[in-house]
Amino acid sequence: MKNDFDYLWTDKKRTLFGLPLSFTRYFLTEDKFITRSGFLSITEDEFDLYRVTDKKLKFSLWERMFKCGTIMVHVKDVDTPIKVIDSVKEPRKVHNLLETHININRDRYKIRGRDMVGMGGEYDHDDGVFM
Repeated sequence: MKNDFDYLWTDKKRTLFGLPLSFTRYFLTEDKFITRSGFLSITEDEFDLYRVTDKKLKFSLWERMFKCGTIMVHVKDVDTPIKVIDSVKEPRKVHNLLETHININRDRYKIRGRDMVGMGGEYDHDDGVFM
């Protein structure tokens, strides 16, 4: 995994006392965000940055005590529409880095957030109900 991509940022999920004692690792590249978890059996989940529709920062009491935070990312993705970047150091810096590269990728593909927002289902104009 180390030589597969050029990383802009990488960190581990922080646990007790803000220490990186976890088997969950996050990687940010120029166009993707990758979450890798597991020890013996490894699972990788990734999303393209241009598909992000919204982001939110969350700071629990424990995270604030150890200068960590959680970033929740809403993505146009079928399997997990809400990606959680759990308990990382310098969450505002990571949030801003994500924002910058999301906008770069949207400009590259000529996509804006409004282009990806749609109704949750089909609307039947005759009956006035969702299908």
